[in-house]
Amino acid sequence: MIYKNFQDLKLSALGLGTMRLPLIGGDDANIDEETTEKMVAYAMEHGVNYYDTAWGYHGGNSETVIGKVLSRYPREKFYLATKFPGYDLANMDKVEEIFEKQLEKCRVDYFDFYLFHNVCEMNIEQYLDPKYGILEYLLKQKENGRIRHLGLSGHGSIEVMKRFLDAYGKHMEFCQIQLNWVDWTFQNARAKVDMLREYHLPIWVMEPLRGGRLANLDKEAQAKLKALRPDEETPAWAFRFLQSIPEVTMILSGMSNMEQLQDNIHTFETEKPLNGQETEELLAIAKSMLNTVPCTACHYCTSHCPQGLDIPNLLSLYNEHSFTGGGFIAPMALSAIPAEKHPDACLACRSCEAVCPQQIKISEIMADFAQKLG
Repeated sequence: MIYKNFQDLKLSALGLGTMRLPLIGGDDANIDEETTEKMVAYAMEHGVNYYDTAWGYHGGNSETVIGKVLSRYPREKFYLATKFPGYDLANMDKVEEIFEKQLEKCRVDYFDFYLFHNVCEMNIEQYLDPKYGILEYLLKQKENGRIRHLGLSGHGSIEVMKRFLDAYGKHMEFCQIQLNWVDWTFQNARAKVDMLREYHLPIWVMEPLRGGRLANLDKEAQAKLKALRPDEETPAWAFRFLQSIPEVTMILSGMSNMEQLQDNIHTFETEKPLNGQETEELLAIAKSMLNTVPCTACHYCTSHCPQGLDIPNLLSLYNEHSFTGGGFIAPMALSAIPAEKHPDACLACRSCEAVCPQQIKISEIMADFAQKLG
């Protein structure tokens, strides 16, 4: 197992994410504890020492199950991370209640790592509002030794994350972002890496395989990668890409079965970052996978929209929603925008299309986006 230095700790470069644990009967809330226990035992034996959970994973049962399984091991043998669930605004005034319950569910006296969960457009105002006392409370728990390291995770825009870090950055020790070889350009993850470098924050990675999407490429893409690295399996390319980014300290993978765990641990026995040619080929494959609306964000359209819609932003969210096949990111971002600025507010007047240099059929896309959102 490769290890990375974080302050005075040595963390396994691969962390076990517990958002996609094995299930019984396909029920997301019904975790297969027996298989999970075997997977954790294998991970422990092979050097994985970082385990990531959260309040809402598996219908609230992830913390309970991983806490039960890890309680069989000496506390100093693992690092446990969980998060304050600010993705649900109803939780904002419950930080103490939730934190105490998390300790109980996880059967620990302290968390090694604790995060503000999913800083985004939807919750930035509440996270920064002192009336909820979230930062104040978490800093107090850190002072009392019940939190060892404090950080954040974020699916929000660079602007939102920067606003959070400008306010709370001096208290943050790491930042967890969605980072992989498709989102390097698609979600502008590269710019987030650059920003976090400016704040001197090491990077924790989530969704390295984009929910498994990058583990199953078409035959043509697989052949291109095999030509460059004959002995490397397709999923390993995602991890090798991340090993090429110096700021990356922790790579979390939500593994659902023993085979995935064994394969990933095998990959992390060695560090084999990509060279320039390999990175170029991978990003070219990413580009071919993205059948996206070619908006360049010139904003000519916005000055001609009678509804005042932020069309480039809506097109960007449309691209994300279409590529992912749904998901939570677009609805989450739209929840922070007034209803009269949503895609279904488009009048189909086509005034924007008359000035679009890319000749995008914006009105048709807005209608399709509204339909996709239900």
